[in-house]
Amino acid sequence: MRQLELLAPARDANIGIAAIDCGADAVYIAGPRFGARQAAGNTIDDIRKLCSHAHKYGARIFVALNTILFDDELEEAYSQMLQVQEAGADALIIQDLAVMEMARHGIGNIRKDFHIPLHASTQCAIRTPEQAAFLEGLGFSRLILERELSLEQIRAIRNAVTCELEFFVHGALCVCYSGQCYLSEKIAGRSANRGACIQACRSLYDLVDADGKVLVKDKALLSLKDYNLRNRLADLAEAGITSFKIEGRLKNGSYVRNVVRDYSIALDELVRKNPESYERGSYGLVTGGFTPDTGKTFNRGYTELFIDGKRGKWAAMDAAKSMGEEIGQVTGLNKDKSSIEVRLIRKDIVLNNGDGFSFVCKDSSVAGFRGDVCKGSSIRCKSTPSLFTGARLFRNINIAFEKEIERNACAREIRATVFMDFMKSSDGAWTVSATAISEDGRSVTETFDAGSQTAENHGRMLDMIRTQISKSASGYRFMTGGTDTPEALPFMSASSLNAIRRRLAEMLDSMPCGKKDILLRDPEEVMQKDIPQKDVTYKANVANRLSEDTYIKSGASSVLPAYELSHIRSAELMRTRYCIRYELGICPKYHGAKPGKPLFLLNNGQRFALGFDCRNCEMTVTEA
Repeated sequence: MRQLELLAPARDANIGIAAIDCGADAVYIAGPRFGARQAAGNTIDDIRKLCSHAHKYGARIFVALNTILFDDELEEAYSQMLQVQEAGADALIIQDLAVMEMARHGIGNIRKDFHIPLHASTQCAIRTPEQAAFLEGLGFSRLILERELSLEQIRAIRNAVTCELEFFVHGALCVCYSGQCYLSEKIAGRSANRGACIQACRSLYDLVDADGKVLVKDKALLSLKDYNLRNRLADLAEAGITSFKIEGRLKNGSYVRNVVRDYSIALDELVRKNPESYERGSYGLVTGGFTPDTGKTFNRGYTELFIDGKRGKWAAMDAAKSMGEEIGQVTGLNKDKSSIEVRLIRKDIVLNNGDGFSFVCKDSSVAGFRGDVCKGSSIRCKSTPSLFTGARLFRNINIAFEKEIERNACAREIRATVFMDFMKSSDGAWTVSATAISEDGRSVTETFDAGSQTAENHGRMLDMIRTQISKSASGYRFMTGGTDTPEALPFMSASSLNAIRRRLAEMLDSMPCGKKDILLRDPEEVMQKDIPQKDVTYKANVANRLSEDTYIKSGASSVLPAYELSHIRSAELMRTRYCIRYELGICPKYHGAKPGKPLFLLNNGQRFALGFDCRNCEMTVTEA
């Protein structure tokens, strides 16, 4: 039986708690420093609070400590490692191999017991069996694979390693191979590997040839649509994926709740269809709540990227921001463009006061406005000068849906079965022995005084016992699993039965929820594999002595410092499976186009050369 884990993002502890309540089996969140999203840091107390809630359901909390580290940051990083472990974290997500070294040996004279698992971040750019085997050999218990892989490539990695594999299934896509984008550092001195990415891939560029001819102007030429693999979970599970990861540590709570609920339902269905093969990675039944719809939350349009090993139209170059769901076309405007008529694309679309709308302007920029009064297919708003008749209109804020998410929160409860025995003593006194067994295996028993009155109507009393016990209390959903029903039963009031149920819940709460087995691997027992490349380039992001030493001990003959330390001239700033020539229909391989002149991207006076590795079907961006 293999566990399947839905892994949710959390910008803060409250969003993480909401994700658990909506069905996440695990949450990843940053600590105070060293997370790959600088704007999403959290205190140790926040981590402790989230761990406490998650562990009620056997869910796990993974802390992202996945930036590269400089030498003068190692002691602080090690201190944070120990603090998040003490707070209850179940694993660390890391990029820098110095963290692996510190986990084993501490740093300097500081050596304390560190025992939680380490997960190799997607920033490690894991996309080959050889690289995966090398990292497993170092002691990682889980590998977070590149998003750009196909099912075939995932299977190849699965056959090369025995550790857990994690794969992104939803959210924003970096255009570059993870951890190896240096465009932000080059443009603004803000390193993506230090958590400070400026999202240069969402900026507008001109595409020009060697003669300066402008082929495309002011387009987000490096921006991709968002990932959506909801319908491919079964394929990924079959290929060997254990953890299905949702991107979004900068997203708001409604986004996380909506996406988590949608994917949790899908994962439940997969488990239901394959009960002998899969189970969920945590406990609890999610009830109530809203009806999820990922089309109504932040997205740039959706793609399955390279999962089938085929190219497709992946670009979101017309709109790098969230456009939302398309609702129709503008057919009429008044003089100041504050009164709008829309031809809706579906009859079931209902516009609401306060909805947010977006559209692509004639100059290719994206603009938006708030609908102050919406009635039928008419919208009244503040004057929107850039709006025009014929514009395709999208709704990126559905106010009714947002209110539904807030109003109808999900509830998550641990299921527990109650067995009851009724005994009458020789002096006529009744006692009830009640045993509750939770779905995670906890068992508690308590004996209760039931007075001396015998129920006159046996059937009605039995129904009442079953009805009152089979309710919720303190996060548990109780059900009767068996009741020894003698010919006579004590007469018990609803309040006394409710007290039994509450007491059983208190007793269960006093015991920690069991966690399902997870693949914990002793680094000393893992066979170390040879390093795939003996000459370690700047793309390994080595920024401190411990990381360099790890590579040397693993067999590297040379180790170059990270790009952030060296700023290598004319370095390859980005390598990607995405190809601008393919998107524009001028690919020599797929469209039969002539190679043509060299191509460049221009942005605010900066010029970057595009390279095309057609043998590997990859595009590069370098400093021109």
